[in-house]
Amino acid sequence: MAASAEQELGTTLNLKLDQNGLITAVTVDADTHEVLMVAFMNPAALEKTLATGKATYWSRSRQKFWVKGEESGNTQQVVSVTIDCDQDAVVLKVRQKGAACHNGFASCFYRQIVASADAGLQLNTIAQPLMDPQKMYHK
Repeated sequence: MAASAEQELGTTLNLKLDQNGLITAVTVDADTHEVLMVAFMNPAALEKTLATGKATYWSRSRQKFWVKGEESGNTQQVVSVTIDCDQDAVVLKVRQKGAACHNGFASCFYRQIVASADAGLQLNTIAQPLMDPQKMYHK
């Protein structure tokens, strides 16, 4: 197969990393299919995720691995990992325990963008938090 055909249709994993060595990871609830969060992974985080079954990401701000729930207890058990056609993004299907969002919501996508004739674009909260974020982290 030609290089692009192998990349898009073949069986060889050849991650297309961004300039920081990362790929986008979209995390979805395995049962409801709700998008829970978006994070980033480097190849080692992907390998750790597959080896342990625990969602492991790369923190761009802290420059280190983070296993979802290691501090908050709100864990993600990985059911499957799929990759897009050009191998620059993955979808993790997980069973989420507790809130996925650090703000206490089930999903990080708890606000809807709406157009207002007098105020322009605004955000409306469309969900209720599951827990108090101040009580989630044990630092």
